[in-house]
Amino acid sequence: MIYVNDEPIPASAGATVADVLAGLDIDTARRGIAVAVDAEVVPRGAWETHAVGDEARVEIVHAVQGG
Repeated sequence: MIYVNDEPIPASAGATVADVLAGLDIDTARRGIAVAVDAEVVPRGAWETHAVGDEARVEIVHAVQGG
């Protein structure tokens, strides 16, 4: 189990940041997305390889334009 934006989400062992985003139907090619795992920002280039451990806290932020 991991926590994404404070919501419990089941995740398989060895899941990466990219796997978590795909499981949430988030387009990883979309600009304006930032991800932190256990309060550490994960660079976009590491999403495919950065493992998300059991009980990890993942924060996903979407930038929005407006005025």
